[in-house]
Amino acid sequence: MLSDNVTAVTEFILLGFSGFPSFQGLLFWGVLCIYMVTLLGNSLIIILTLADPVLHSPMYFFLRHFSLVEILYTTTIVPRMLGDLMSTHPAIPLASCFTQMYFFSFFGVTECCLLTAMAYDRYAAICRPLHYTTLMNQGACNCMVRASYLMGLITGTTHSICIFTLPFHGANTIYHYMCDVMPVLRLATGSTFKGEVGNLAVTIFFVLTPFLLIMASYACILATILGVATSQGRRKLFSTCSSHLFVVILFFGTATVAYLRPDAGSSPDTDQVIGVFYTVVTPMFNPFVYTLRNKEVTGAMKRLMDRYLWSP
Repeated sequence: MLSDNVTAVTEFILLGFSGFPSFQGLLFWGVLCIYMVTLLGNSLIIILTLADPVLHSPMYFFLRHFSLVEILYTTTIVPRMLGDLMSTHPAIPLASCFTQMYFFSFFGVTECCLLTAMAYDRYAAICRPLHYTTLMNQGACNCMVRASYLMGLITGTTHSICIFTLPFHGANTIYHYMCDVMPVLRLATGSTFKGEVGNLAVTIFFVLTPFLLIMASYACILATILGVATSQGRRKLFSTCSSHLFVVILFFGTATVAYLRPDAGSSPDTDQVIGVFYTVVTPMFNPFVYTLRNKEVTGAMKRLMDRYLWSP
């Protein structure tokens, strides 16, 4: 039983990086620059894949949605983080904390599912080339994208409700810069078993399972590549999936370190550094990975510039 003088929490205090006041200004400008690059780079990919007919293929269809979700995913966190870095009282109302966690889970799981769909596309292109147009027709691609958003919607809703239906009384200080699952769960009053089970289920089914499916796809892709007679042919096949593989390693690597490491949450400072990497830094890499070594995207960019900037 709670004593009568213990009131229900109406807001949380996000401590964030308040323990390092001398670095907050530098961190603000660094995060802002990375965020702007993320918005511009991913927006460019969306524009290119819509405007250029050469990029109207399943791979770039999935990439367009992935870039859109990257923008929404990082926007869920970064603007609030920037405001709190400049604030003397970084408080967030309970409803806003729920909303942030909801969209963070929604877009995070959607990204996992989209990366899985992209891996299947690469599998079909390399391992089943004769059936590729049948397997990856427009209807199938639309279904995969809708399923990805639906999985995100279901996860965000159930996950957030499981945590925020718990009572919060007394302590309201979150040792993080965002409403992440475990820091919020530690403040709940009473049993947190329901929230912990929900967090574990989401991690297993929507992070670990997609990762295993992606690895299974790449095992088949690797076997096919190794079966190609010439080294030039092997390099050509590998180049078609190397960008996606790099993004998978970045995304799932940081998610694994954040949520599946044995002592997760034991060091708030470590949690925040890892959090900055997977919510701020990683989304910035997507445009660079898919443009710097991709002749189709760089060609589309050149055609777009010729059409709108250099044409008389």
